[in-house]
Amino acid sequence: MDKFATLEPVRLYNNGSAPSASSSNRFSLHKSTPLPPSSHSRSKSYAPFQLIGRLPVDLHILVLTHLAVPDISAYARCSRALANLAKDERVWEARWKAFGVEKHKLADVLDALDDKQKVQNGLDKTHAPPTLAPESLDDDFGDFASINAPTAEEMGDFVGTFSTPRMPSAAFTQGPSSTKTYRAQYIRAHTLLKPLVPALSSPPHAVLSNLFPSPAPSLRHQAHTLRLLTLFLSPLVKPLREWETLSAALRAAVDRFEDGLLTAFDVADGKGDEPGMAEAAEASWEVWDGSGGEWELGKMWAEKREIFYEQSKWKPLDNFTADSKLDFTPMDGFMAEILAALQEHGSRAVRVFPPDANVLISFSDRLANEVVGEYIANLLTRAREISNEIFLKACAASFKEAWRMVDTIVQVAATRADLQMPKTKAEDVVYRMFEPNMDEYLDEEVEYVKQSFEMTCRSWEKQLSEHRVAAGTPTSSTEHARFLGSHNPAQVKRTVLASFTDVLLLPVTIVPRAVGAAITTGSSAAVQGIQMLNPQRWGATGGTSQGGGGAFPFARMPSWSGNGKDGYVRDFEKGGGDGMLFDIGADEDEEEVVNEKPSEKTPRSSLTVSIATDDSHSTAPTSLQSTRVSTPNPNAAPLDNLDLLLSLDTALELIHADRDSLKRAETFSGYPGSYGHRVRDTIEEIFVLLLQALGERHIKPGFQTAIEQMRSYKPAEHEETKSVAPLLQFFELVHIGDTMQSMIQVYFEKELAPHIDKTDFLNPVVREKKHFEDVLDDSVAAGLNAATDALMNQVEHIIQKLTKPREYYPPDDSALELGPTEGCREAIKCLQMHCQLLKGSTSKEVLEVFYQEVGIRLIAILQKHIKRQIISLNGGFQVIADLNAYHGFITSLRVASIISEFSYLKMLGHVYVVEDAKDLAQIVRDVTRYGGAYRPEDIYEFIQRRSDWKKIEKTVDKTMYNLSFKEDCVVC
Repeated sequence: MDKFATLEPVRLYNNGSAPSASSSNRFSLHKSTPLPPSSHSRSKSYAPFQLIGRLPVDLHILVLTHLAVPDISAYARCSRALANLAKDERVWEARWKAFGVEKHKLADVLDALDDKQKVQNGLDKTHAPPTLAPESLDDDFGDFASINAPTAEEMGDFVGTFSTPRMPSAAFTQGPSSTKTYRAQYIRAHTLLKPLVPALSSPPHAVLSNLFPSPAPSLRHQAHTLRLLTLFLSPLVKPLREWETLSAALRAAVDRFEDGLLTAFDVADGKGDEPGMAEAAEASWEVWDGSGGEWELGKMWAEKREIFYEQSKWKPLDNFTADSKLDFTPMDGFMAEILAALQEHGSRAVRVFPPDANVLISFSDRLANEVVGEYIANLLTRAREISNEIFLKACAASFKEAWRMVDTIVQVAATRADLQMPKTKAEDVVYRMFEPNMDEYLDEEVEYVKQSFEMTCRSWEKQLSEHRVAAGTPTSSTEHARFLGSHNPAQVKRTVLASFTDVLLLPVTIVPRAVGAAITTGSSAAVQGIQMLNPQRWGATGGTSQGGGGAFPFARMPSWSGNGKDGYVRDFEKGGGDGMLFDIGADEDEEEVVNEKPSEKTPRSSLTVSIATDDSHSTAPTSLQSTRVSTPNPNAAPLDNLDLLLSLDTALELIHADRDSLKRAETFSGYPGSYGHRVRDTIEEIFVLLLQALGERHIKPGFQTAIEQMRSYKPAEHEETKSVAPLLQFFELVHIGDTMQSMIQVYFEKELAPHIDKTDFLNPVVREKKHFEDVLDDSVAAGLNAATDALMNQVEHIIQKLTKPREYYPPDDSALELGPTEGCREAIKCLQMHCQLLKGSTSKEVLEVFYQEVGIRLIAILQKHIKRQIISLNGGFQVIADLNAYHGFITSLRVASIISEFSYLKMLGHVYVVEDAKDLAQIVRDVTRYGGAYRPEDIYEFIQRRSDWKKIEKTVDKTMYNLSFKEDCVVC
């Protein structure tokens, strides 16, 4: 027995404390470390992972949270651990928050009931029976119990322990700080509201009078009390066993109360008593639990507005003229009445209804949908019957008109300081109203753009084919001013783009006011400005018929045609024609302009560009002759003017149609949600379709046709040697293409850039724009390749045609001229003119490549030309003079790679002026003399063209190769 320790008495319970951890967890499968007691409660705090019985603590808490309050005591009686858990703050926190006193700001009702109870306690204090303080009880339910026995109807109801109004505050507090606990707050609310419950058992007509006996409190206080009782008897709180029955009785009482408020509000509304309306509205809003959808009182007030029953006085079809054009003057008057009604009734709604009720937005929603929406629906139905174009214009215009409601709503809401309403709520009113039309509008907008572009491209192709047919018949020669007709094409192009930019910046009229006005064509200034953007209008078009027989009438856009003229063709030769189109300022590189009087008529044999400053007219003639091609060979097919293969008319018409659609779509750019994404996608697609139409349907085919015609050009069939007509026209084509690209860039920056991220290389607009630029660059590059072939063929033809048979083998007695030959001069003039024309129409890199290709091919032509000649010593000086001239021309191009090549070619001319054969042989053998450009074998071929070659051949061979045919060669 000695091995067993002596047992000592152990205190199982500490005074006033919960059981120890070992005893409290005697049903638990796991032991846990005791936690320090809470400073606010005698109950022990359990961790969620602890077990009570076979269930974790958090599951018990979840069960207690959903139990009715009377059942908590039964649950707590299962064990002391559960009894302690029933006092856990987590249980009462969930129930207090479900009560919603703080959320709905109903604490004032509890305070009023508390004050009323204190007064009652003061009166009954002397008659109160003796009670024991709960602190003296060592019972687990001391916080809920009183010595007073419950009444018969409270037997078995746990909440009867809260019923006595004479319970001192210490009966449900746990010290100074316990009043802040969720459990204490709930007990206080439960105790204060419990005395009101018996009134709900009264007959339905007497419930309100029993709840609020005379003198009745204010309507606001009554509403708050009813709302608090509704939350108290809710499924989330379940304070009593019969809470469902009591809740139904309370719901009936609340309905009677709301009916009374509706009557009071209606009477006050009839009298114009806004304070009475505001009191009834506030009480009704406070008692309304949000069920059943729309607030009844606000709905009733809106339904009584006469504006909803006056639709017959407005005629949506009045917005169409007799010729089915749009005139939105009637809708202006309609919207003026709508805005006046919104101002009048909306202001009253703001004054009399609580801010949280959002009656202003509800009223505006109803006004927008039932009145404005119906008006617009009838208008759009008629517009759809007329045409898609009218429908699209009507959509944008009607939305713009309806948008006026937004400013009025914001203005009305601003009259009340405590009404914080963001502008987006007002915008949503119009957005929601117009949503039923958006799907059809967006689909039709894209289809309309496709059809418009297709019609424009087909019209151009038809005009082009007609021009080709007409080119085979003899017609009077006409002269057109182009970019190349200007003494400064770059300045003209800058002026074009500046004018185009000004046109884009002009304000756009979305809503047509005048009869027949278009929606997005802009003002008359925009139309007049766009008319001036085609360089074909910048000079004489002699031969144009009075009836508008221009080659390319702009028939599909009469609004862009000026004074009855067809398209961009204007007859400047006839009287009354003014040459003024743009105010082109002085440029540093421009030549002096020769002034001439306005009344003077000067024959214009060359292409001119008319320049105007203020009231004075002046012209800048250039040496460039007409680019019309003369074809002396009657069997040869006439060439088209290549510069007419691209049309700024067509480009401007495409941009104009695209801008129409873009401006309409921009009207809806602020749409939220899915429709906002669709609108932005539509805006991007509209621009992408423009790029595809202009690039694939216009620019690319035009350059392909020009390339084919340049490849078929044969210089020998044409008398003109100074210029290559297809090449001049192709350079004009390049200028036009470059201008189109610049216009697209300006249009992109001004109109589309605000809607997209330009740095997003995956954006479809950015990708398609890059593709458009690549198409133009590739077309220009392929065209320049063909143009270079045509140009160098012409240069070779000039050199061959103008070089005399004995140009480099003159008679010995002839006078020696050290200047270049006629063929050299004409070839250089041809090269200079064509190289100069390309400046300003393409990038510096492309120019350098073109110049380099010209130089390389010119070297080959000159080498071939020299090898065909017989050159004497005197003729050698002529060769050197020609080579010096060619070198000077190449130097002016400033391309270093070919300048060095021509330097070596110029030195090659020295082999024709060296008399001594041995010296000549030493020059040929000197491989470093030509920088490796020519091998001795190459030089040997050139010196064979000397007129004295047969005399010096043996000496040269012997000196070069140390070879003698007589001594070293044996012929068998």
